[in-house]
Amino acid sequence: MALVTPASTTDRDAAGTMLPILRENFRKLRLIWADSGYTGHLVDWAARKLGLTLQVVKHSDPSGFTVLPRRWVVERTLAWVMRSRRLARSTATTWQQRRARARAT
Repeated sequence: MALVTPASTTDRDAAGTMLPILRENFRKLRLIWADSGYTGHLVDWAARKLGLTLQVVKHSDPSGFTVLPRRWVVERTLAWVMRSRRLARSTATTWQQRRARARAT
């Protein structure tokens, strides 16, 4: 599923629109992992109104690089959806055009 919004719409605001749609279409959905942008009112609202657990994956150490638990699941899924983004930005319509464009770069 996708939700197209204006650039001025925050992810948190868009989630308020998207979560009820997800809940309706995926009845077995119970747990959603989210980053720290999805805190506060949205977490409470999702639990109270939709019966969803919105679990915020938090940084364990504020200094330095650490891999966040469950973050790889999101990144992997996005890579699958975008087919690893290999041709996501290609505007070529035939394989000959793609080959010519690849040789030119």
